[in-house]
Amino acid sequence: MVRALVLDDGDQPRFAELSEDDLKDRLPDGEVTVRVEASTLNYKDGMVVKGLGKLVKQYPHVPGIDFAGEVVDSQHPGYSPGDRVICTGWGVGERYWGGFADTARVKGDWLVPLPENLTPWRAMALGTAGLTAMLAVMKLEDHGMHPDQAEPVLVTGAAGGVGSIATSVLSGLGYEVAALTGRAEVHDYLRGLGASQIVDRSELAEGKAKPLETQRWGACVDAVGGSILARVLSQLVYGGSVASVGLAGGAELNTTVMPFLLRGVNLLGIDSVMCPYARRVTAWKRLSHEMSMRTLDELSHEIGLSEVPEEAGRILQGQVRGRTVIDPTR
Repeated sequence: MVRALVLDDGDQPRFAELSEDDLKDRLPDGEVTVRVEASTLNYKDGMVVKGLGKLVKQYPHVPGIDFAGEVVDSQHPGYSPGDRVICTGWGVGERYWGGFADTARVKGDWLVPLPENLTPWRAMALGTAGLTAMLAVMKLEDHGMHPDQAEPVLVTGAAGGVGSIATSVLSGLGYEVAALTGRAEVHDYLRGLGASQIVDRSELAEGKAKPLETQRWGACVDAVGGSILARVLSQLVYGGSVASVGLAGGAELNTTVMPFLLRGVNLLGIDSVMCPYARRVTAWKRLSHEMSMRTLDELSHEIGLSEVPEEAGRILQGQVRGRTVIDPTR
């Protein structure tokens, strides 16, 4: 039997034991079954658990958009029982049952090997947020970002999962990092991650943005979008780039072509699902070497499955700092 947090359409989350047949019905035969050792609670998971949006199409449903654990059965040529793996994205926790269970069954192509110097717990302390943050850093490096540049790298939504990890990774690589937040209580937290300056959200959220403003940022990891992104584009240095990873501030972008034509700025979209397999593997290997494990432990906390509904509400209200790791056996 599989222990899981289960959602029924319109009802509160329930905890249940599900049969192996229930699990097998969610994907075709011939894939990989994983004993889940850790999963994580993301903002999107919070929306699913609380019934917000239309991310789930079929009920009953097991949320959890990522997990890490050990292969217990495999019909895929790339994996054998005993292999440690990570799964992020690919509709897991949305179209297919996800990581809020002690067992998951997915397509082998959705997995990547767990790097040798990462535990499943730490892999989920990173999770989709960590993968996304590293892909953003890699994309910005591809477009000329380097530690010796004169202007700082701005990280928006810096206290969230992507922002926290991006801040720590960039600082560890030698970049000057400016962390954008509207929460005064997280300033010390962000400085502890390596931010050299804290920028109040009001600086970029208030007032009407001009097509071009003073050049302040050498690059940006943007986890907010909306009006903040438009303002950042107008303040990038010539040839600077924004890696856009989130839409918390909205999907609309009210700007002009002037930053792109007159300053040659780049707007780079980051999709942690559709990027090539080799790129995902590289990102996880870099995370395992370039993210401080001590810092990762400090910015993460653990809960059990029974605590997910309450924690989901706190995440949606912006009350959770850093990363939430779930032990599916609790």
